[in-house]
Amino acid sequence: MKDNKISQLSQGVLKGEKKATAKLMRHIEKEDTIAAGEIQLLYEHTGKSHVVGITGLPGSGKSTLVDCLIDYFNSQNKSVGVIAIDPSSPFSGGSILGDRIRMKDHSLNKNVFIKSISTKGCHGGIARATSRMITVLDAMGKDIIFVETAGVGQTEVDIKKFVHTTIVVLVGGLGDYIQVIKAGIIEIADIFVINKSKNNVSANELQMDLENLFSLNGEKKSKNTWGPIITLTEATENNGINNLVKSIEKHKRYLLATGRYQDYFKNKKDSGLEQLVNDYLLEIIHKKISSMDLYNDILKIMREGTEDRSKKIEKFLKEIFHSKINRGINKRR
Repeated sequence: MKDNKISQLSQGVLKGEKKATAKLMRHIEKEDTIAAGEIQLLYEHTGKSHVVGITGLPGSGKSTLVDCLIDYFNSQNKSVGVIAIDPSSPFSGGSILGDRIRMKDHSLNKNVFIKSISTKGCHGGIARATSRMITVLDAMGKDIIFVETAGVGQTEVDIKKFVHTTIVVLVGGLGDYIQVIKAGIIEIADIFVINKSKNNVSANELQMDLENLFSLNGEKKSKNTWGPIITLTEATENNGINNLVKSIEKHKRYLLATGRYQDYFKNKKDSGLEQLVNDYLLEIIHKKISSMDLYNDILKIMREGTEDRSKKIEKFLKEIFHSKINRGINKRR
């Protein structure tokens, strides 16, 4: 009976039904056990969507760019999926989900599916559910999927693991050049977008700085290598979007020509299975640990600070893992 329910929900997603897709997205967000079975069914129906990540500093205009890109691809009769990730509050765990508000005009379009999610404390500008939601939108039949991150800092570059094409959005005059060097963003960007460039002299300066940086790093474009493309836009006026789209499509052609486009889907399936195993292990470990008296003792020590915390934690972990693992190995022998 349960399998039939899973199958029905997956069939709805494969037919492109928004209601079924939204329902499965909710299961994924809640980390319901039903979601894992559905994802396994949908994996075999993926591999067609071009997945594009859009990251950059907060306030650089990422959402406005995504809005323009939705308009463009929709005008070309392309089916579009969007995963918009917003930061969650470190206090309440909640999120404003502002991207949903900004993109609401597209929500009624039958060819567009937008899902806003919060990071829920996950680092890297992404959320734990990101990979699975990409799988769902791919199986739904989306031609292109945009993943907008919560914003990028010095270490928040995880988006590269989830997409084919990574776009980094910068703004001239905001110290972005220094940020690029510090964050390692130059290593993940396939396309740099310098937004808010109209009447902004600093935008041209930033472009020259980036070009000089590529030159110093020996970035050369050839058949089998990709050097980042730099595009200037003014998203609020829809300027430069055509050039940005050309850059996105050029990168897709490069991925197809080098075989890296399909490699992405193979790697994504493997990482999805790895995440599934990790989730189950974490759940089992947490249930086991939280029921132990020693765990409560550690919490008490951490609150009161009366003993050597590191020694207590080390003892705790050895008791949980070292002895259990050794017993498991000896049994198998």
